[in-house]
Amino acid sequence: MSMPQLLHNGGPSKPLMMFGSDGTGSLTSPVNPLGDVDRLLEDGSLDENVDSFLSQEDMDPRETMGRCIDASKGSGFSEVAKARASTSKVSCCHFSSDGKLLATGGHDKKAVLWFTDALNPKSTLEEHSMLITDVRFSPSMTRLATSSFDKTVRVWDADNPDYSLRTFTGHSASVKSLDFHSNKEDIVCSCDSDGEVRCWSINNGSCVTCVRVFSGGATQLRYQPHQGKYLAAASEKMISIMDAETLQVCRNALKVRYQRS
Repeated sequence: MSMPQLLHNGGPSKPLMMFGSDGTGSLTSPVNPLGDVDRLLEDGSLDENVDSFLSQEDMDPRETMGRCIDASKGSGFSEVAKARASTSKVSCCHFSSDGKLLATGGHDKKAVLWFTDALNPKSTLEEHSMLITDVRFSPSMTRLATSSFDKTVRVWDADNPDYSLRTFTGHSASVKSLDFHSNKEDIVCSCDSDGEVRCWSINNGSCVTCVRVFSGGATQLRYQPHQGKYLAAASEKMISIMDAETLQVCRNALKVRYQRS
C-alpha cells in the first residue's frame, strides 16, 4: 500500500477572515454548500460537485499554508512541516490528547494516522465507502472516531487500527461531524445533513439519544471541554447549545453575521 508523502516547505498565506456576532440584527451569510449534498448523492452527480464541500475556490492547498501574521499585535505563527496526506482533498484533522498522533481524513475515503514527532504515517484506516467529513480523538483514551458521507460513524483503536471497533448506522443522511464526550469515554455524538443529532454508546454499540435540532443540515458538533455539560451544533447561520445529557436546547441559538474582508 502506498503511503502519503511529506513535504517540508513554506508558502504564502491568504488573509484571515474576521467574524462578528449579532444576536438581534438581520443576517447575511454565504450560501451553505452542504445543503444539496444528499440530492447530489441521489442523482449521482456528487463527484462533480463534492469540491464545494470544503471550499468555494479550487486552489492548491500549498497556497493556504505557511506563515500568518496579525500585524496589529505583531504576533504570528510559522509552518514547521507539511504532510501531503492524500492525492485527494483533506477535509479534517485532529491531534490526540497527548499530542503524539495526528489524524487526517478526506475525499479519498481514508483516515491516516501520523506520528507527530517523526512526521511519518503510522497507519491508514480504510472502511468508509465515501469521503470522510470529520475525525476526532477521545480526550482520555487511544480511541478515535470518523464520520462520512456514507451515513456511518466508525470508532477505532489508535493502537490497533487494522479494523474499526464499532460501526454505527442509523443516520438517514450524510454524517457531517462528530465528537467524543469530554468526560464520558463511552459516548460519542454525531450530526447529519438533516439536522439530526445522535449520541452513541461505544460499549453497548447502540444509539442512546436522538433528536432533530435543526430544520436544515448541521455542519459541526462539539462538546464543551472538561465539564462536558454542553454540546454545541452549528447549522448555516445558527449555533445551538444543548444539554449534553438530554440533547435539549438549553439556550437561545446564537446568530452569526459574516463580514468579508
